[in-house]
Amino acid sequence: MAIVGIGVDVVDLVRFAASLERTPTLRDRLFTAAEADLPLESLAGRFAAKEAFVKACRAPAGMSWQDIEVVADAVGAPVMTLTGAALDRATELGITTTHLSISHDTIVATAFVVAEC
Repeated sequence: MAIVGIGVDVVDLVRFAASLERTPTLRDRLFTAAEADLPLESLAGRFAAKEAFVKACRAPAGMSWQDIEVVADAVGAPVMTLTGAALDRATELGITTTHLSISHDTIVATAFVVAEC
């Protein structure tokens, strides 16, 4: 396997909460139904994961944030599922695996993505 790209992102929880409060439709634009009702820290971590994927793959124009879904697997580890333009870009780059790590505390959430082919 070869690394196609890496990405990292950090989200300030106070600023993220203010953005969600200021723009009521933002939550629906950024998150799928499976993600949208999670606590603030989890939402911020998932948004950081989406941003990290975009950085790792130089995602195309026209991609929806909902094209990248981050959910927990059976043991609670974050798993990224791609659809639409995000999946098209991953296929174009030959990406077969994404590795994702998310962490958060009371101030920031961070995510790191490694995309492999």
